[in-house]
Amino acid sequence: MTRQRRADEPADASPRRLIAIAVVLICLVLVSLRLLPGSPFESRAAAEWGAPAGPAERATGAPSDRSSRPSPSPSPTPEPEPLPFEAKELDLDIEGWYSWSVLDRRTGEIVGSDNMDETSTTASLIKAWIVADHLRRADEKGQTPSDAKLADATKIIRDSDNTRTQQFYNALGGSASIKRLLSTCELTDSSVASDGGWSRTKLSPRDTARMGACIADGRAAGPKWTKWLLNEMRLVRGGGDFGIRKAFPAAERKNIAIKNGWIDRTKEQEMHINCLAIGDTWTMGVMVRYPIGKGYEYGMKNCQKITEALLRPTT
Repeated sequence: MTRQRRADEPADASPRRLIAIAVVLICLVLVSLRLLPGSPFESRAAAEWGAPAGPAERATGAPSDRSSRPSPSPSPTPEPEPLPFEAKELDLDIEGWYSWSVLDRRTGEIVGSDNMDETSTTASLIKAWIVADHLRRADEKGQTPSDAKLADATKIIRDSDNTRTQQFYNALGGSASIKRLLSTCELTDSSVASDGGWSRTKLSPRDTARMGACIADGRAAGPKWTKWLLNEMRLVRGGGDFGIRKAFPAAERKNIAIKNGWIDRTKEQEMHINCLAIGDTWTMGVMVRYPIGKGYEYGMKNCQKITEALLRPTT
């Protein structure tokens, strides 16, 4: 049946309605084409939906041709040079007690004799710490030691001057300085002397090596004075120049910092001889105790003998 046009309806309404419908259909077709993958009308948003938005995301997205290529193998880390010592059991013809320890400054690893945690009195070996403690504390207070005080410190290290050592020790609070040694250098075996004196401080060879590392890395004397102290320890002379570094070739000795201790303990009727050495990559502690009648040189030579027995053969 033919639709009747209303009186108020324009004569051209039907063509307009058809045109409107056609426009809507065309728009729908175009939108469909924009959403269809691969279409030339595909929208950028649809094409990149789920794709990485930037360089950082693209790096973690699906592998590209570049990422699928084999990457070059990293260069192997070179093995560090071995220490000049070999860890081994010693069976030496030495009368009395002896013990040794070596610390690798690069790794912190410590090796030594089975009794490396046993202690002996330090005698003059502890002077390296007393001078370090004096220098560090002065710097912490913003003070610079006078030339006279530095000259005193030189005499303590190079010549093992006892009078100047006692003066430094008293100014540092006596046994309080040794307590700082135990905490600053993280020692585990050692203790303050029962009489409070510096000479009877008890260290083990293991803690002696640790104290050497503490001096070498700057904890003992502080960043300002560590180089100065190590240089003084390389210049030890006279009766105090014996032991560990004497076991090395002459050309190497000048680079090894040392501080030794030697004393006759009449109460115990023993000689106590102790050796500390600091090399470029290592520190070492050696201690010997034996009957007092055998004299100083017996222990000094045996400190060197123990070191020689542990050195790697040279090629």
